Amino acid sequence: MNTENAVDEITVQIADEQFLRYVDTILDTISAAAKVRGTGIARRSPDYIEQKMKEGKAIIALDGTEFAGFCYVESWGNKKFVANSGLIVVDKYRGQGLAKRIKRKAFELSRERYPDAKIFGLTTGLAVMKINSELGYKPVTFSELTDDAAFWKGCQSCVNYDILQRTGRKHCLCTGMLYDPAKDEAP
Repeated sequence: MNTENAVDEITVQIADEQFLRYVDTILDTISAAAKVRGTGIARRSPDYIEQKMKEGKAIIALDGTEFAGFCYVESWGNKKFVANSGLIVVDKYRGQGLAKRIKRKAFELSRERYPDAKIFGLTTGLAVMKINSELGYKPVTFSELTDDAAFWKGCQSCVNYDILQRTGRKHCLCTGMLYDPAKDEAP
């Protein structure tokens, strides 16, 4: 079987209440990936992920009924900034372009819901940096990202949070990336 065709058959869509049964699987997948990578992934509660789905601010990828991937959208700083966060792809679907499809759908949802907002993300992963670059994001210093304290509080569960704190929220192992609709051309 051609794996590229198999990934093309995976449904990537906006999640809503009908997908709440996947919340524990999503969180377990994120947690397992963080342990394997040894890098930071901000932990979210089941209620938080459920709320994202109920608000139509989450993207889910399914292979039939089998969970394959996820990402969610959150606005910050009075909707001036939007983050596409929590990107996760199940191991067996990695390296086949699924993360790119999920990120693109989250990007489209962000542009639709918040057309004037700057879209940003923090990542330590080269693959995510490449995807973000293809979507028009540019690497930036943390000072160009939201100053919303609630966003940065989400970093507390990351293993690298001490670095962020010690540097006065100026540096970390993550790379900040930003898409500014006023300056950048959409793909």
